[in-house]
Amino acid sequence: MHFSAIERVPGDPILGLMEAYANDSNQHKFDLGVGVFKDAQGLTPIPAAVKLAEQRLLDTQQSKSYVGGHGDPDFGRLIAELVLGSDSSVLASKRAGASQTPGGTGALRLAAEFIAHCLPGRGIWLSDPTWPIHETIFAGAGLKVSHYPYVGTDNRLNVSAMLTTLESVPKGDVVLLHACCHNPTGFDLAQDDWRAVLEVVRRRELLPLIDFAYQGFGDGLEEDAWAVRLFASELPELLITSSCSKNFGLYRDRTGALLVCSHEAEKLQDVRSQLALLARNLWSTPPDHGAAVVAQILGDAALKQLWVEEVEAMRQRIAQLRVGLVEALAPHGLSDRFAHIATQRGMFSYTGLSPEQVKQLRERHSVYMVGTGRANIAGADATRLGALAAAIADVCR
Repeated sequence: MHFSAIERVPGDPILGLMEAYANDSNQHKFDLGVGVFKDAQGLTPIPAAVKLAEQRLLDTQQSKSYVGGHGDPDFGRLIAELVLGSDSSVLASKRAGASQTPGGTGALRLAAEFIAHCLPGRGIWLSDPTWPIHETIFAGAGLKVSHYPYVGTDNRLNVSAMLTTLESVPKGDVVLLHACCHNPTGFDLAQDDWRAVLEVVRRRELLPLIDFAYQGFGDGLEEDAWAVRLFASELPELLITSSCSKNFGLYRDRTGALLVCSHEAEKLQDVRSQLALLARNLWSTPPDHGAAVVAQILGDAALKQLWVEEVEAMRQRIAQLRVGLVEALAPHGLSDRFAHIATQRGMFSYTGLSPEQVKQLRERHSVYMVGTGRANIAGADATRLGALAAAIADVCR
């Protein structure tokens, strides 16, 4: 029998949480596990701008033929402008280009294959902690994966330890940085911190790979791009992964891009030829629908303005939930202990709860979050923050 020696492996813990939550009969349960935005009704909505763009495509699209290896060229041009800025000198000099991918995860996989095949011998450095899929994607591509300190056991951002470690990274290695809304911790670098990281990267001749999965969910669409644009303007080479899952609500349509900035336009074309070849052996050509929707929105002034307003509304809801939860913890004497939740950015928060406390929250109160204590604040119900705070207080006694 060919398959007799194959063993079953554990499922993804976050997907397992989804199943456990779905099977929980408690009508007052909380889903703070899976990383999706939820509105006041507990739904993950389709933005109105997306629905309008989809209707336009339904009415006007004439073909479902393949798109090219780099995807929809309008999408690539417009997503590069969204990330790098419409006035970017890098774009003006044709030193940057975007390759469409199946989601931000696809962009990371394409980046991993590019590093492995075109930059042999380079290791990659990830924050400790980081999104668990970062670990498996780059290891799966055969890269040596190492880590730099980021958030310690005291649940505090440790920039000095991060910089010290980056100073010792072998020249030429790749360092993965989170542009904003760090996953899983929610702790972001300040602008001065970014400048310090930039200087180390420049001095050590490192190649930055900036994961930009949450543009618009931190401080705003333009504000969240600050570090990416700084690095693009100051360094000759840069890799950026962009995701449209969160800010466009296109989770299941798997829409993303790998952006490359090169020191000269001619060299960019060499790199893009390699990316097209690698993509051909991964997914041949990327799916069209989500990218076509994004191109419709970003290419139409009225649709784009509507989308910008919707992203800002989502960002504000998350920020209000963060502040609201800390306020709800105050009567339990826990507002100081969990004050960091209000200052973190994006959907996720390293709460500081222990694995045992997370287990107790699930078993006693049907509150579901990742065992590390990472909570998706964007999944909380604003009308039940008092109940959530009481549950947290119960397991903290």
